[in-house]
Amino acid sequence: GNYDYGFFWYFYLDGSIQVEAKATGIVFAGAGEPGSENPHAPEIAPGIFTPIHQHLFCARIDVAIDGEDNTLHEVEAVGIPMGPKNPYGNAFTWSETQLASEQQAQRLANGLAGRVWEVRSAHRKNYVGKPTAYWLIPEGRALLAAQPGSTVHGRANFATKHLWGTQYAPEELYPAGFYPNAHAPGAGLPAWTAADRSLDGEDIVLWHTFGPTHIPRTEDWPIMPVDYSGFWFKPHGFLDQNPAMDLPEDARACGSAAGGACCTDGGCGCCSGENCRCGSANCGCGKPRT
Repeated sequence: GNYDYGFFWYFYLDGSIQVEAKATGIVFAGAGEPGSENPHAPEIAPGIFTPIHQHLFCARIDVAIDGEDNTLHEVEAVGIPMGPKNPYGNAFTWSETQLASEQQAQRLANGLAGRVWEVRSAHRKNYVGKPTAYWLIPEGRALLAAQPGSTVHGRANFATKHLWGTQYAPEELYPAGFYPNAHAPGAGLPAWTAADRSLDGEDIVLWHTFGPTHIPRTEDWPIMPVDYSGFWFKPHGFLDQNPAMDLPEDARACGSAAGGACCTDGGCGCCSGENCRCGSANCGCGKPRT
């Protein structure tokens, strides 16, 4: 097989960051008896079988939320049993648990609870008195399917957790360590976090595992369409209000500096080409409309 990967970072006007991985290409094709069953490889075309497989990425996020003294927390929704505090059964709340060390910060996603991970400033507050923070919002897909005794499991141990948190160290760059196919199992994140360094008011690095588990289908042949995976990094109390509420006006809808017709005397410049591109019916550029 031959895969092509694209990694896209989207920076939105509300301060959110979306990371999207796209996978496409030609799946690995093996020959077999048409119509036969293979427990490891579905038949995607007559006599062509493709094994189930995974694409597991790990994003290294060197966070600095209003400085390098940060804390890490796990936040999730929590139901309230029916009783005096919830007589109608429709109330629920949330829990916040600090992950104060590297061993505590090895976590799994939980979509049933809407689990997210929050990185807070240890000293800065927003205008309602809460720590400025960002949320890492996972998709929470499947993790490494290889068995614990396998070589793959030992060398790709980072893929057994959705989240790892480490104290920053400049030499710690790759979740599986340097040259993962040439070293003994256990390098990278398992070795670094064995020291159980503090994450309380420290320079924190997040490591997030994500990616699709691919059970091939007939639509993947002969060239598969794009498969998507990713995560979000969103401000949560980092900003005092929605920054997307204060965007500049579209130049095509503004008037001239002198208060006359739009584009008069170079008022807004939206018709700087050969044709009028202004959205105003009162445009004074004198050029033909497109």
